[in-house]
Amino acid sequence: MLRVAAINFLNPAPLMWDFEHAPLAAELATNYSLHYTQPSQCAAELLANRADLGLIPIASLTPELAVVPGCTIASLDEVRSIQLIVKSPHTLSTVKTVSADTASRSSLAYAEILFRKFANNHPAFLPAQADPVAMLQQTDAAILIGDPALLALERREQIEAEVGPCEWFDLAHEWHTRTGLPWVAAVWAVRPEALGPPRLTAAKLVEDLEASRNHGLLHIEELVEQWTPRIDLSPKVIRHYLSHNIHYVLNTDCIRAIKLFRQYAAEVDVLPALPDLRFL
Repeated sequence: MLRVAAINFLNPAPLMWDFEHAPLAAELATNYSLHYTQPSQCAAELLANRADLGLIPIASLTPELAVVPGCTIASLDEVRSIQLIVKSPHTLSTVKTVSADTASRSSLAYAEILFRKFANNHPAFLPAQADPVAMLQQTDAAILIGDPALLALERREQIEAEVGPCEWFDLAHEWHTRTGLPWVAAVWAVRPEALGPPRLTAAKLVEDLEASRNHGLLHIEELVEQWTPRIDLSPKVIRHYLSHNIHYVLNTDCIRAIKLFRQYAAEVDVLPALPDLRFL
């Protein structure tokens, strides 16, 4: 059995379709054993040999792990689910403290690149629970990741009524504006030694993951129905998010974006250098 570290957020839902739904879930369960964790923990589980395959932040890629071709979690412009909220009268260049939801290492690295490389600023990042009002009462800015960011956007007026006027930055849009490339959050990564006869082959793994994504994208309406009771967002918002905000195909531009992200992150001393991407 290939041990899989997965993420129970809204944005990977299409990628997980076949693993979680009939008719293929039972068949896949003979080869894959799933458990759910935070994005920031997936890579740790891979590197500690507690998992063989994980949907991991690109900030957590290492030379030991191989990127599985085909699938990604990315955005071609606005992603909505990564929000940097800056409290007035601050700007990107004057923020001194940032409350940070630590659910995704990549998102924090994107924020640090935005501040250090593009705004010439080095604010302090302070770990915090994903409560925008509490965060902004303590610091100049806040970073929200995943479902809490989507929920905060729906509550924007209420949040600003409590903490005062704010400027909201979509980190994917900020990255795309400055680089012309997609914003990439996560990829499937595998420990290559976990594959091969008599276990799964690399080709079969790619085939299973791409088929699951393709089937998920054909069942967006079912996903909207399933997620509407689970998260306090309207069906319209969920549908648009899965259909338009998130991009699920690991194409050439996404690969270029990953390489540039790791280059910039190393330049500003946020992440170690990754000389080249290793693909399965």
